[in-house]
Amino acid sequence: MGRKLLLEHIQVPGINTLAVYREKGGYRAVEKALKTMSPEDVVEEVKKSGLRGRGGAGFPTGMKWSFLAKPEGVPRYLVCNGDESEPGTFKDRFLMTHIPHALLEGMIVSSYALGANISYIYIRGEMMPQIRIMEKAIQEAKEAGWLGKNILGTGYDLEIYVQPGGGAYICGEETALLESLEGKRGNPRIKPPFPAVAGLYGCPTVVNNVESIAATVPIVNDGGEEYAKIGIERSTGTKLISASGNLVKPGVYEIEMGLPVEEFIFSDEYCGGIANGKRLKAVVAGGSSVPILPANLITKTINGNPRLITYESLADGGFVSGTAMGSGGFIAFDEDQCIVRNTWNYTRFYRHESCGQCSPCREGTGWMEKLLYKIESGNGSLEDIDLLWDIQRRIEGNTICPLGDAAAWPVAAAIRHFRDEFEWHILNPGESQQRNYGLAHYADPLEPVTQ
Repeated sequence: MGRKLLLEHIQVPGINTLAVYREKGGYRAVEKALKTMSPEDVVEEVKKSGLRGRGGAGFPTGMKWSFLAKPEGVPRYLVCNGDESEPGTFKDRFLMTHIPHALLEGMIVSSYALGANISYIYIRGEMMPQIRIMEKAIQEAKEAGWLGKNILGTGYDLEIYVQPGGGAYICGEETALLESLEGKRGNPRIKPPFPAVAGLYGCPTVVNNVESIAATVPIVNDGGEEYAKIGIERSTGTKLISASGNLVKPGVYEIEMGLPVEEFIFSDEYCGGIANGKRLKAVVAGGSSVPILPANLITKTINGNPRLITYESLADGGFVSGTAMGSGGFIAFDEDQCIVRNTWNYTRFYRHESCGQCSPCREGTGWMEKLLYKIESGNGSLEDIDLLWDIQRRIEGNTICPLGDAAAWPVAAAIRHFRDEFEWHILNPGESQQRNYGLAHYADPLEPVTQ
């Protein structure tokens, strides 16, 4: 059984309340940080831990903190990104629902480390239950002296506010989130300047994901070096995975980095295998924006090594034969699922969520949606596949924010790994409307690549 740092007490009745959270050791990290550590000490421990951003980018958290500008007389802000709009991802919502004080404790510790006296938790507008839960947790913490003026008599002041988001995928991008938080339309900003220099209200700002902030609590409690002992390579600590799709036991799992993908899918400790006795066809490992892989490439790398849940192993082979950790939105597809229809569905989403600021994304996502619908509905031509490939190539890397990449990568990966399924749809238009392509060769063992 893997070690649990964030979900250890998830089954304890009342863990969502301050009283029970305190009984289980809650807020020890706040006491330790504020009474025995300087802000620089906390940043150093986070650096030692090797913690990488859990929202998708995987950038080292401590390094990100160290970039924060510190001009005299200018406020600094910590903003928690609780937008969680990546399809297939729900672990932050789960954490806020069941252990809200874990996030709140992380917010206090992180705000102290950054020298922020006002911090914000930006939560997707549709998540009203979580917004209310976090507001209640803040009220509890404030009444108990964990927030407000002169916390624990240390002279440190902090106020935390919850801000409902606009319900837009684009607001998961940190600069669009800041625009929304300022009351503007959530359009991404051109960088530089980066938020660490000119973020919220033009002041130095750090934007971190819910899970990233909550992870600072065990790092402060146990030390960065102890945290770094969990996991392998540069993938340290534990990771929350949102598992969904055709699994026997979907849900949120906390795993130690380095767990084999095959064990995660098929062991009884985790997902319990594919539902209804079906076979695995494909997996999206990190939310809808990361490349989809067929069954034989998600369980093993192109060189025949077991694929592990780490930043390095999932990316092994680049986008030619690998994928990315992303946000940890793990979606499994059984043999009856249609890759063409799934890709069309994702593209519909990205077309709808594009802010329209950049022409390649605004026009390209709509064009891809139309072409994929044409193929899916039995009216496509073989030339449409090459046109799709060309459109996604012209979107990727040509937009202000990563939404363009997020829209292009699923299409590219689907064509790269499942081109024969696209061709079958086109060459068998009548049959494709009656049944799906099936498992085909997507689970066949791969021939190892020799150097």
